[in-house]
Amino acid sequence: MSKNEEITMKVDPEKAKLDMLAKYPPKVARKRAKQIVINEVAEGDAVPEVSSNVRTIPGIITMRGCTYAGCKGVILGPTRDIVNITHGPIGCAFYSWLTRRNQTDAGPDGENYMPYCFSTDMQESDIVFGGEKKLRAAVKEAYELFHPKAIAIFSTCPVGLIGDDVHAVARDAKAELGINVFAFSCEGYKGVSQSAGHHIANNQVFKHVVGVSDEGKKGKYVINMLGEYNIGGDAFEIERFMEKCGITVNATFSGNSTYNEFASAHMADLNCIMCHRSINYVAEMMEVKYGIPWIKVNFIGAKSSAKSLRKIAQYFGDKALIERVEEVIKEEMPAVEEVLKEVLPFTRGKTAMLFVGGSRAHHYQDLFNEMEMKTISAGYEFAHRDDYEGRKVLPSIKVDADSRNIEELEVCPDPEKYRKRYTVEDEKRFEQSGFTFKDYEGMMPEMGNKTLIIDDLNQYEADRMIEMYKPDVFCAGIKEKYSVQKMGIPLKQLHSYDYGGPYAGFKGAVNFYRDISRMVQTKIWSKVKAPWQKKPELAATYAWE
Repeated sequence: MSKNEEITMKVDPEKAKLDMLAKYPPKVARKRAKQIVINEVAEGDAVPEVSSNVRTIPGIITMRGCTYAGCKGVILGPTRDIVNITHGPIGCAFYSWLTRRNQTDAGPDGENYMPYCFSTDMQESDIVFGGEKKLRAAVKEAYELFHPKAIAIFSTCPVGLIGDDVHAVARDAKAELGINVFAFSCEGYKGVSQSAGHHIANNQVFKHVVGVSDEGKKGKYVINMLGEYNIGGDAFEIERFMEKCGITVNATFSGNSTYNEFASAHMADLNCIMCHRSINYVAEMMEVKYGIPWIKVNFIGAKSSAKSLRKIAQYFGDKALIERVEEVIKEEMPAVEEVLKEVLPFTRGKTAMLFVGGSRAHHYQDLFNEMEMKTISAGYEFAHRDDYEGRKVLPSIKVDADSRNIEELEVCPDPEKYRKRYTVEDEKRFEQSGFTFKDYEGMMPEMGNKTLIIDDLNQYEADRMIEMYKPDVFCAGIKEKYSVQKMGIPLKQLHSYDYGGPYAGFKGAVNFYRDISRMVQTKIWSKVKAPWQKKPELAATYAWE
């Protein structure tokens, strides 16, 4: 047993939870207690209920982002040929620029607006007198400069407060310019977290773009990849081995994506979901309207990639595809196993904590498992209960006021474009083989017993967890990076990978093995001393102590 495993075994998770709650006022502690649970699998493989998708307590330094960041920064940010205009102050336009390392291939036409920052730069006078006139001028100017296929408009907090009608501006511009112009009511305050922005983005893309064009990519096995954002080139790696298998990726939502791919997404035969939280809404609606079924996949980790490829092949049921997938896996795995063998002496028995948005806190545990590292605590920034406990809990989730704040589209089968994707014989085959659609088991059932699950982790709790557990590596985002490193723990940035990646697929697994191996071997972290450790300058206690 390694030193870190000994530390992990000695830390009682119940005491760790009580320790973190002890500093809070009683009312706050009661709420946070529901969001910090010990993962104890009961009879029937039931996991504890975790409170999630609830508003952060004012005053707590959360790791979350806002609704606008989820809509513009996550979902529409990786689209290269849509001009995305932020209607708001210039500070909000940070997410109108390329910030997440979403990579793209500009293609033969070279049309790529991702490096640009489009903003109306609202001033005080626009807040007082309204900003619609300025927005109309911005849309027209963007069209005259670039002549894009489409323009998207994103509302920020002041826009919602003063009442600018961005949708009316979009409708007028669409009629005047003859291109698709659509808007998002994604004011930052509108939801609990950036998750609300994902939902709003899904709704509008589905309503205004999906189904507009029937010119999809041709192939024998055609899929859409949903919830893959091509951070560090992940989508490129997925497309590489999909092509080797003979599988055609028609559209990716939304890494390395184009307007036309969104518009023809309804032409695919199967939707494959990577990030369940950010994209399950559009998958559900595409199934109802166009008849495209969806499955949950995970291309993070070599074994998970192989498993997901096999599931896609199983869906199509073609012997030639099934055999080709096995050939590709056989070709890819030796290089992965060779590097894994190199790093195992350095990674075996090490510990990790993962607090990342989307499904990353779940997916990356597969990579750590392959390196024989133990995930001792994990959680999401913006998850709902089904992301933790699995979709089986959906019927028991109550719709609250924050969820009602987001439009729910009424969707019905398209009379012309709806098409059942599989036959009665296929249904029998799926049933006999145990093949499942619309299923996600969630993170908690796959995590170890007595691990700590923490929703919406904050800075104070992160510090205490590090002090108690002393993990070998901490995975989070850029906001947490430097505070964690000042505590002598290496942080792997899994929102934008810093300078690393891709981490998806087989080549991605090799990259991740090497990066993590270097991090846990580096001695510099044990020598790091934060300024306040060298020379404390301020000490205080809470008023209620």
